[in-house]
Amino acid sequence: MNHLIAPSILAADFANLQRDIELINKSDADWIHVDIMDGMFVPNISFGFPVVNAVNKYATKPLDVHLMIVDPDRYLNNFKEAGASGMTVHYEACPNLHRTVQHIKELGCRACVALNPHTPVAVLEDIILDLDMVLIMSVNPGFGGQKFIENTYKKLKDIKALARRYNPELYIEVDGGVDMSNADKLLDAGANVLVAGNSVFSAPDPLVAITNLKKSGSGSRS
Repeated sequence: MNHLIAPSILAADFANLQRDIELINKSDADWIHVDIMDGMFVPNISFGFPVVNAVNKYATKPLDVHLMIVDPDRYLNNFKEAGASGMTVHYEACPNLHRTVQHIKELGCRACVALNPHTPVAVLEDIILDLDMVLIMSVNPGFGGQKFIENTYKKLKDIKALARRYNPELYIEVDGGVDMSNADKLLDAGANVLVAGNSVFSAPDPLVAITNLKKSGSGSRS
């Protein structure tokens, strides 16, 4: 499948959020990545329901909502109502992961599970068939602008191998430190959805930055 680009509005200008959402609308991006942080699962706090509702009001691209929160089951209905088309929960935050994934799917949303950098891909073997997407964190969740973790390439290859066996249509998303210096290598390793924050919104021309990421990738990918 052709790879997708999901700019992360965690790196947008919060004082001009409508402007930056409309910029993404005009771009070659496919989704809008919305990071939800609760100050407990990760040491930061980001958006709540009012902001997600406001983003959805202006967005013409699907909202890819990433829940970096404890006990996400409490809020799945709320985020669906706020406009999420896909919801990502963390393996590390869900003691009853299968039930959580089924709830997301019952809401009509794309169901994704994220893995922190220290969590091995093998933990998803028994549930990967039920997933629409896996998110490999290439930084520790909680803050934008962190240094990319090199072991990510191995994890992408590992999850791609699992997907070949059980779920060939799986989206494989990577989030953290993604830019033009590593986009090709990430795609070659197995990613097909790139989340990019600082490399888009800190660029001289964010529209060009998104287009360049969309054009990344060379030849056939295994």
